[in-house]
Amino acid sequence: MANHSQFGFQDASSPIMEELVEFHDHALMVALAICSLVLYLLTLMLMEKLSSNTVDAQEVELIWTILPAIVLILLALPSLQILYMMDEIDEPDLTLKAIGHQWYWSYEYTDFKDLTFDSYMIPTAELPPGHFRLLEVDHRVVVPMESPIRIIVTADDVLHSWAVPSLGVKTDAIPGRLNQTSFITARPGIFYGQCSEICGANHSYMPIVVESTPLAHFESWSTLLSS
Repeated sequence: MANHSQFGFQDASSPIMEELVEFHDHALMVALAICSLVLYLLTLMLMEKLSSNTVDAQEVELIWTILPAIVLILLALPSLQILYMMDEIDEPDLTLKAIGHQWYWSYEYTDFKDLTFDSYMIPTAELPPGHFRLLEVDHRVVVPMESPIRIIVTADDVLHSWAVPSLGVKTDAIPGRLNQTSFITARPGIFYGQCSEICGANHSYMPIVVESTPLAHFESWSTLLSS
């Protein structure tokens, strides 16, 4: 989860998030190269070492046509690759349905019989010691680690958004419409998210907690909860 005064991304906990962090660094290097080039040209012009007399107009037009095209290619190719990876859902091991309400989440494990529950934020007054204020819930979403998970997202009343930054997941919850995405947790742990679409007075009190566990622990949990 995020720390105080943190400027970067949260630690990547899924392959998609790792790709997004790498693309961010790649785009940052491209932007740095562009800024350095512009600064260099401005310095030359201020020092009167570069003028319309020293550079042919056709050469300038050729440069400012080719360079932007190269920059767009450097940004577009990895970006499209990540977009296709995020849209690809290939035979998930588990399907989970998340339903947004004002102001809590409901979850249905469609591969199990009668495995559904509501997830409410734990009030600060009832929060156990060592837990995070405004982020802990009474029922966590438990998933097996290193397994493809498909999540279907919708809403019951107004627009919501199911987002877990460290997993690289953000999907809008729209009433009357089913959106879907997928993720794989690369390690065991607890990952925090929040509703990312303003949905009313208590929008800030709709946390999301995903707990990634080994398969054996997940099977024990699902058996206990559905019995």
